[in-house]
Amino acid sequence: MSWKAIHRWLGLTLGSLAVVLGVTGAVLAIDPVQQAWQAPAAPGDLPVAALVERVTRTVPGAEEIRHLPSGAIVVFSFAGDQPQANYVDPADGRVLGAWQASSLPRWLKNLHRSLLLGDAGRWGAAGIALAMGLVCVSALVLLLRRMGGWRRLAARVRGTLAQRIHVVAGRVVLAVLCLTSLTALTMSASTLGLIALDAATEPEVLSVVTGNTALPAAQLAALQDLPVKDLRKLNFPGATDPEDTWKIATAQGQGWIDRYSGQMLVWQDATVAQRVNHLAVVLHTGEAAWPWAVVLGLVGASVLLFWLSGVVIWWQTRRQAPHITGNAPLAQADVLIFVASEGGSTWGFAQTLQDALSRGGHRVHTSALENFQTTAATRQVFVLAATYGEGQAPAHASHALEHIARVKASPVPVTVLGFGDRQFPAFCAFAQALDQTLRAQGWPVLLPLECIHQQSGQQFARWGVALAQALGEPVVLEHVPRVPPTTALTLIERRDYSGGAGPATAILRFAWPAQTLGARLRGHGLAWFAAGDLVGIVPPGSAVPRYYSLASGQQDGFLEICVRQMASGLCSTHLLGLKLGDNTTAFIRSNPGFALPRTRRPVLLIGAGTGVAPLAGFIRRNDMHRPMHLYFGGRDPARDFYFGPDIQRWLVEGRLATLHTAFSRVPDGGGYVQDALRRDAEQLRDWATQGAIVRVCGSRAMAQGVAEALDAVLAPLQLSVAKLKASERYAEDVF
Repeated sequence: MSWKAIHRWLGLTLGSLAVVLGVTGAVLAIDPVQQAWQAPAAPGDLPVAALVERVTRTVPGAEEIRHLPSGAIVVFSFAGDQPQANYVDPADGRVLGAWQASSLPRWLKNLHRSLLLGDAGRWGAAGIALAMGLVCVSALVLLLRRMGGWRRLAARVRGTLAQRIHVVAGRVVLAVLCLTSLTALTMSASTLGLIALDAATEPEVLSVVTGNTALPAAQLAALQDLPVKDLRKLNFPGATDPEDTWKIATAQGQGWIDRYSGQMLVWQDATVAQRVNHLAVVLHTGEAAWPWAVVLGLVGASVLLFWLSGVVIWWQTRRQAPHITGNAPLAQADVLIFVASEGGSTWGFAQTLQDALSRGGHRVHTSALENFQTTAATRQVFVLAATYGEGQAPAHASHALEHIARVKASPVPVTVLGFGDRQFPAFCAFAQALDQTLRAQGWPVLLPLECIHQQSGQQFARWGVALAQALGEPVVLEHVPRVPPTTALTLIERRDYSGGAGPATAILRFAWPAQTLGARLRGHGLAWFAAGDLVGIVPPGSAVPRYYSLASGQQDGFLEICVRQMASGLCSTHLLGLKLGDNTTAFIRSNPGFALPRTRRPVLLIGAGTGVAPLAGFIRRNDMHRPMHLYFGGRDPARDFYFGPDIQRWLVEGRLATLHTAFSRVPDGGGYVQDALRRDAEQLRDWATQGAIVRVCGSRAMAQGVAEALDAVLAPLQLSVAKLKASERYAEDVF
């Protein structure tokens, strides 16, 4: 069973009971905090003898002194036949008020410790603690796999809101949850009798009656040498029993003191089991330090958050589970498609490819990559492979490379199509490794490796055109992804730019209605968005969304995009045809890999054409006046200097530190944006040494040119774009 399966099924099956233990534990954490605030703590260096002397002056009939883990002192005594327990001030022995073991109902503790089921419930609670430990271990394995190792553990989290909540909260409290599981198991072992805590039978010791008066506590050497910080409990000798002794319990052990001579009659060291159990109790309850109790309470309450977000993630995954229709039997299929997918979305592309080839008369069989093979009927093989984390294979295909390396190559062409995200340094690394393994084995290829960025349906369609040419038959790949529920956007403002000889362009501003938190948790049409995120527009008559980078954030109170007319572009034609007051349907897709971190380091923004849109959004929200430097590339400042007036105003306001432009179609315009970068090489190197963050947005060709220019500029610093990506200082949003 995989770590993911262990994590999923333990969380789903025992999660509700773990929630009960977590929430009740959070409530029980109130006790240590309350006790710490009710009475002053005793000075750690105060001798126990001095404390006893003060107590005996103010509390007649004192029989026991307890030093609570919170530091407070409680004295037990009798007033007539009535037992009493009071807080005392260790400074003078003054009674401060009555003490109660807990202000919480006893059933709450029993619910936490035994689920109100007695001994059977204690075994059940121990089982849940063990399960939580396994959940924590599996969570750590999955977290490291998702983030790409220890070095990237603190990196920004990608995914739906539920996934981000689950992972971010896990990074914060996972260690404490592991600790509470371990301490709960330790305490359960002693409660259930699996570990013996009693050091030995209590010795039969008596004070030797000499006829002398019993020594006062202030003269007992054992109590004089013992600081209160080490004391746990001190029992007074009975007033009516002349042979009774003082009994003292400390962190180091327990002893019995002769009341007449002051001699230590017997001393028993604390066993290892006792010490470990005491430490477990302190760590599990927070009794020794109320700030730790607060932490434990918050972590206990977080179990409910984990369980709810985990259920949402499971439901989302279940809905996205692959259901391939029209699958031909393996032995009869002339085309095989093998899939490696972490989140399930790659299976949707496989279904689209299968449907298109089936319409052309092929018999197609689709299966998971770990089942890679060919048969006598096979004529073509396609592998659709997603990359997970830092170049890793999806969990189900973790051993696929080793399996493929053992399969003898045949003359059947095997074509690899990779899926990934360019924000990761190891973009499509698993697909590349897979392609290299196949070529090294001698498998022929129909098409070279192609990598699809962020599940782009447009890029997938272009690959379909190349596939049709290679096969010599029509293949139309119109991938229709599962679109989240949409919301209506109302156009409230537009700024049109004359295209001249080029295509028309407009900046469109929409009103954005609020949505419920429930919709956000389910991954539906996120109500919260920021500049650099993507808005998916679904044009009328189409089920395929077109994504545009956002030039605004939720805080701006509107949604803004920059749209350029595309040849035969259904979505751009629809958007540019909108009039004020018209509506369109849309949803938000987060793009956290392109977001800017909170930093005072220089920010280098590089964009060309409509690619300036998300960069404009970053500048718009630069309320802290971080040093932002914009490199803008266009053709003609009179026709395509998008956001020009806004950019000039932001310069004056200090939101933008410097502006560098390059226009390729006018005399002395400066050429292309990469030319401007080369001209400012010294300044760029200075910003780089200050730890500059770089964001690039524009066409793929432009981004490639910028990367090449920056590699040349940064070479004297032993830096490169690849190194900046590895340290999360460089990200692209290309189209």
